[in-house]
Amino acid sequence: MPNIKSAIKRVKTSEARNASNTTEKSAMRTAVKKVEAAVTVNDKAAAQEALKVATRSLDKAATKGLIHKNAAARKKSRLMKKVNAL
Repeated sequence: MPNIKSAIKRVKTSEARNASNTTEKSAMRTAVKKVEAAVTVNDKAAAQEALKVATRSLDKAATKGLIHKNAAARKKSRLMKKVNAL
């Protein structure tokens, strides 16, 4: 444990950010999995709704720096391809 006041604060803020980033990233992954699950059972309406949520979640993650913007674009593109194939 650090003794210096600023170092103590850095530990606290980094733990808080880590918790926030973990929940955001987990929610993003869940949204992507929901789209893939809907595509697997050939439910076009559910897949399109889940795609909207997943797209928003991926964009948000890219904006916050959780994932690279090109990675988000790639994931969105692949999901859209799967949904449009239904």
